[in-house]
Amino acid sequence: MAAAKATGADAIHPGYGFLSENADFAEAVEKAGLIWVGPSAKAIRSMGPKDEAKRIAEEAGVPVLPGYRGEGQELETLARAAKDVGFPLLIKAVAGGGGRGIRLVSKAGELKAELESAVREAESSFGDGRVMLEKLVEQPRHIEVQVFGDAHGNVVHLYERDCSLQRRRQKVIEEAPAPGMPDDVRAAMTDAAVKLAQAVGYQGAGTVEFIVDGSKPLGVDTFWFLEMNTRLQVEHPVTEMITGQDLVAWQLLVASGEEIPLAQDEIPLMGHAIEARICAEDPADGFRPGAGLILEFGLLQPIDGETIRWDAGFETGDRVPSNYDSMIAKLIVHGEDRDAAVDLLTETLSHTQLSGVPANTGFLRRCAQSDAFRDGTHHVNWIAEQGDALTQPPAAHQHASVLAVCDIELDDSAAVTPWGIRDGFRANGAPVRKAAVAVGADVDWFDPSEHDVDPDAPLPFVTDISPRRYAVTTGGDNVLVEVPDYDADVEAVLGGDSVSAPMPGKLLAVHVKPGDTVTKGDPVAVMEAMKMEHTLPAPRDGVVESVEAAAGDQVAEGDVLVHLEAE
Repeated sequence: MAAAKATGADAIHPGYGFLSENADFAEAVEKAGLIWVGPSAKAIRSMGPKDEAKRIAEEAGVPVLPGYRGEGQELETLARAAKDVGFPLLIKAVAGGGGRGIRLVSKAGELKAELESAVREAESSFGDGRVMLEKLVEQPRHIEVQVFGDAHGNVVHLYERDCSLQRRRQKVIEEAPAPGMPDDVRAAMTDAAVKLAQAVGYQGAGTVEFIVDGSKPLGVDTFWFLEMNTRLQVEHPVTEMITGQDLVAWQLLVASGEEIPLAQDEIPLMGHAIEARICAEDPADGFRPGAGLILEFGLLQPIDGETIRWDAGFETGDRVPSNYDSMIAKLIVHGEDRDAAVDLLTETLSHTQLSGVPANTGFLRRCAQSDAFRDGTHHVNWIAEQGDALTQPPAAHQHASVLAVCDIELDDSAAVTPWGIRDGFRANGAPVRKAAVAVGADVDWFDPSEHDVDPDAPLPFVTDISPRRYAVTTGGDNVLVEVPDYDADVEAVLGGDSVSAPMPGKLLAVHVKPGDTVTKGDPVAVMEAMKMEHTLPAPRDGVVESVEAAAGDQVAEGDVLVHLEAE
């Protein structure tokens, strides 16, 4: 607010994170004489606590799942309520959001432990340990409706989005409209969303989320109110692309007292749009987020803004911090129908390059290529059910990446003297044409003549970052390939004599002391970064020579934590 006054601004737009759903902040902005670009503090408060939001929804005639939303929070009270609701069920933090404070309870014997865990997380995350119980939908789809209201009593919807592709209750790929949505169900769902917005006098952009029973065909009796997000959503670009509207411009118009620009029957529905969240995380390592310097980042194809949109918060040369969420960009595509949009998404993900930090682009491409996503039969739990099939890059992708680098390193076309030709000539033996190649911590000698190129593997895209360092993108899977200059460099890397911090963060525990014997893979230390705990393993068998840091220390990326005795 001080910055707004100092610059002469008369309004504050909170974006879609941090303070965007903070009623106290919205109220403070208005009391300071500034315009709040968003719903009123009263509307935010009414939709904030999940139990109160569901009570209002029920009164407005919006379908709500069976559950317990009472004041009593004692174990005995909740146990009786759980019996009435029936197992399996979900425990949900009343003040929750972002997938936190949620626990699955399959049977009565699990209730006490899961309840205690949910309450602890809710108190830590939201400062409010209250919970509610809700009947579990076992193959849920997540479908939400974009609503918009103004100060003149007008409320419209801009159709629905399907956000069912999730990992750990966090959205991965979102699309609009929802696949397989019948006209009568769309009418019922959007009508319910508009009724709820009207019930709280809603102004600005908002999203009404519904849970849908994915085990049955979409019907007017298979969806229930989940919650309302009183802000602009991360995935709002897919709505913009199918309607041709600028939702942020709508927000500014409404905040300035104008009416919504279009009546309900004037809002078009054009084609299909899909958004993929580009994150600095490693799906193969439990979606571990990664901080660090971005060496190369961007799309390796033109962006026209109509069929391909690229919303990025980072670029080559930026450093990804460990303090925030791992999402660093959004890729949005539009096609004349869903098949065309899926094809464009998979193609564009193959041309998305991110090196220096982990990337989920290959994982996103495998999700989009799957039969379940193509058919629209995926659901919220689907990614977890697939295991390594989605999270592990195909060996052919890394193989193709290494072959591409070896081809560059062993290229003789630039040689100007016989001494520069690397043809592997030996006076008394067979030619040897090998390159020492490092991918991550794995270093080995590689002879291209001993390997065939998989004809079905995607074409690798190689970017020369610095001498003998290459960023390679193959089918959306990004690797950093390095070529050590001398044999000694190879041996040094292969030695693995230390454990270093992979990113900035706080050291939580050190499990070894000098003189301890460790086996490769043993947990050596635990650190916290990007809101997650990370266990650091021993790189090889050996004896601990020294420990360079202690629990509680703040460490930088690359700081050596533990040394092993030289072999």
